[in-house]
Amino acid sequence: MLNQQVPDFELPSTGNRTFKLSEHLGKILVIYFYPKDSTPGCTSQGQQFRDAHANFQAAGAEIYGISRDSIRSHENFKAKFSFPF
Repeated sequence: MLNQQVPDFELPSTGNRTFKLSEHLGKILVIYFYPKDSTPGCTSQGQQFRDAHANFQAAGAEIYGISRDSIRSHENFKAKFSFPF
C-alpha cells in the first residue's frame, strides 16, 4: 500500500513489547507478512531482510515481520537466525 493510509493495528511483539502502527507515523516501515516461522521459504525471506538490514537502516527504514505464530516461536526464530528486527 504505497502512499496510502493503513488502518491502525496493535500486535504483541518480541521482547515483551507491543507494536502499534500509529506509534510509527512519519517513519519508513517495511512490514512483511509470512505464513510460519522456521519454514524454508520464510527463513530465506527473513535472512534476505537480515542481510540487507544495514541498507534499510541507512535509508531510514525499520523492518517488521508478521505471522500468526506465538511470541515464543517468533523469539526462537529471531534468535536462531540472528534477525535484528
